[in-house]
Amino acid sequence: MVLLRGVGLEPAPVDETEAFPFRVPIIAELEQLDFERPVTFLVGENGSGKSTLLESLALASRRVAVGSEDLGRDASLTPQRQLADRLRLVWNRKSARGFFLRAEDFFGYAKRMSALVAEAEEDLAAVDVDYADRSAYVRALAGAPHAKALAEIEGLYGEGLDAQSHGESFLKLFESRLAPEGLYLLDEPEVPLSPLRQLALLALLRDAVDAGSQFIIATHSPILLAFPDARIWSCDTAPMEQVAWEDLEHVTLTRSFLNDPERYLRRLGV
Repeated sequence: MVLLRGVGLEPAPVDETEAFPFRVPIIAELEQLDFERPVTFLVGENGSGKSTLLESLALASRRVAVGSEDLGRDASLTPQRQLADRLRLVWNRKSARGFFLRAEDFFGYAKRMSALVAEAEEDLAAVDVDYADRSAYVRALAGAPHAKALAEIEGLYGEGLDAQSHGESFLKLFESRLAPEGLYLLDEPEVPLSPLRQLALLALLRDAVDAGSQFIIATHSPILLAFPDARIWSCDTAPMEQVAWEDLEHVTLTRSFLNDPERYLRRLGV
């Protein structure tokens, strides 16, 4: 299902056109970007503006940010908020379901969850000591809030994010928060994932799309970009252009390197 059909940009005042992010080529040339498929990819070199555009879309569509503070209060996103104010979203159907997830935020989130688990376990141990001379019923009452916190985390993540590899815990976090008919914005989700885990993410995307969800993803991964029937927008040209998977530089360069790595290594003097 395509929930968000497209996004347009109102012209910025003259005094803002030279300011970031309005001077970024893909944004300066943005008139209308259409999302015609349930999965849309934004691909381009670092600095091309794809993450800036995705962050602004997250703000404009009021997505919850997983693993970071509220986007509306993040001081580092002031330019993106200015851009979001000028974005005009065209909906087929609005949905409050969904989230915005940056791979960089996941690691901090996993650490916070681990700290919460450790704190709850320490509090439970302290209850056993402090209430050692009380009845089991009283000890259970005293430890109930801490046991509940542990149970809720285990219910979401099984044995816990800290007990799994980065790739496993990222996929568990992602899967646990998916809801049908949601809009999901992902920024470089491949970062913590091995090639095998990227294939697992493709399977999760397929299931979510079948349940009516939509994804807009900024990525460098040829594996993720191969999602069937996805629309790929190149951010290396302004205005952005649609590109076929087999014509992407990410794909052709990777294929060429794998076919003859020695040739590239010799050129690099390695």
